[in-house]
Amino acid sequence: MKAMELKIPIQDEKELMKLKAGDTVLLTGHIYTARDQAHKRLIDLIENNEELPINLKNEFIYYVGPAPAKEGYPIGPAGPTTSYRMDPYTPQLIEKGLKGMVGKGTRSLEVIEYIKKYKCVYLAAVGGAAALISKSIKSCEIVLYEDLKTEAIRRLEIEKFPAIVVIDSNGNNLYETEVSKYKK
Repeated sequence: MKAMELKIPIQDEKELMKLKAGDTVLLTGHIYTARDQAHKRLIDLIENNEELPINLKNEFIYYVGPAPAKEGYPIGPAGPTTSYRMDPYTPQLIEKGLKGMVGKGTRSLEVIEYIKKYKCVYLAAVGGAAALISKSIKSCEIVLYEDLKTEAIRRLEIEKFPAIVVIDSNGNNLYETEVSKYKK
């Protein structure tokens, strides 16, 4: 099956609505990185009625804490981290316009409800393929919270970044549908 190409930031929500759980996608454009501590700081700003320092409308966040780059490379190995750790923060970011998340592992029922309500998607990057994934990253710039080191928010320019749709905009969940096939 041929992978669908998806440009980020999303230009038209209908692009996301075409994606189905199990589809393979190649992401091109830019994507933000963020993990636990960066998420917490963003939520603190929201809860204090402050403007976010980055515009998340139609954007994607990749849950990653990349390794340091070797000389001549924009980034080191950049494999996904476990997504459910960001679940307490995700609904508020989706309300701010976030359209996609990339990580690994399951999501909470609350996050899945927000994905459906706001027509977002959750994608999985292949864990254990950090060096391969980093080849899709063309540039890397820290944009916020440099003091968090590997957990700083970065803006990555990506080209044909491989991912799999795990939860589509209708809430179809690949982890549920595929597991159930083997429980029969």
